[in-house]
Amino acid sequence: MEELHLALDLEGHEWEAVFVDDGSTDSTWSALTRLHAGPDPVRVVRMRRNFGKAAALMAGFAHARGDVIVTIDGDLQDDPSEIPRLLAKLDEGFDLVSGWKTKRRDRWTRRWLSRVYNRVTGIVTGVRLHDMNCGLKAYRTDVARSLHLYGELHRYVPVLAHYKGYRIAELPVNHRPREHGRSRYGTERYVRALLDLITVSFIGRYRHRPLHLFGGFGLLLGGIGFVTLCYLTVLKLLGHAIGQRPLLLLGVLLVVVGMQFASLGLISEMILAQNEERDDALVRSEARVEEVLG
Repeated sequence: MEELHLALDLEGHEWEAVFVDDGSTDSTWSALTRLHAGPDPVRVVRMRRNFGKAAALMAGFAHARGDVIVTIDGDLQDDPSEIPRLLAKLDEGFDLVSGWKTKRRDRWTRRWLSRVYNRVTGIVTGVRLHDMNCGLKAYRTDVARSLHLYGELHRYVPVLAHYKGYRIAELPVNHRPREHGRSRYGTERYVRALLDLITVSFIGRYRHRPLHLFGGFGLLLGGIGFVTLCYLTVLKLLGHAIGQRPLLLLGVLLVVVGMQFASLGLISEMILAQNEERDDALVRSEARVEEVLG
């Protein structure tokens, strides 16, 4: 709070701090209660248990007020004095500004794995940022509340915002060594991040056209299976025995699996069309109510 005052009071911004206590088991809640009782503009959200960073961010977004939301981790490694620079970058016409820890004060293993993670994410998603998972970010409120974060999708906030059509920017920020507590994230999180990357890519690219993904796999596998069976049919007509050939089982399997993928894509399209019809009906209903009340 002291550093937030130093960073924001001098700029003349009207602001509040929303602290999210994600199921801490130490004296965090007592400290936040004292802050809330003081003169500072503080709001406190307490989670029933530790639900993870994505749920904590969603809770903070829901209870924040104002036109701009800035997220910052509570371990003091992110520098609050960088917030005015993020806000200035946001005023240039961007919807989300993500920090970039150019000189990261962490172990070399985490720095190296982070570079690999950011490079792979950029190749797969097309959103090329140096530091995708930096906790210091500035959002316009409508951007933050349009995101649906669960699991560990908080790592891909810039990607999710990009897929929604928002303008993304990156700004180098200061990163400080950890002086208190310890990180709860190990190297295993990067393995989980790769699985989440598949989810994010699917949501962003194929959410509104699932048949393109599943149907594509189905056509590929079914086509290979069909060609294989045609080849075996020719051999059969030439008098060769094919009943004991493993290639026959492979061809049949590929055709069946290809049909299953295509069917899955069609079912997904039907579900998507039904949901869109329901959403359109809801919008029309709300429009009628607004017209009557107006």
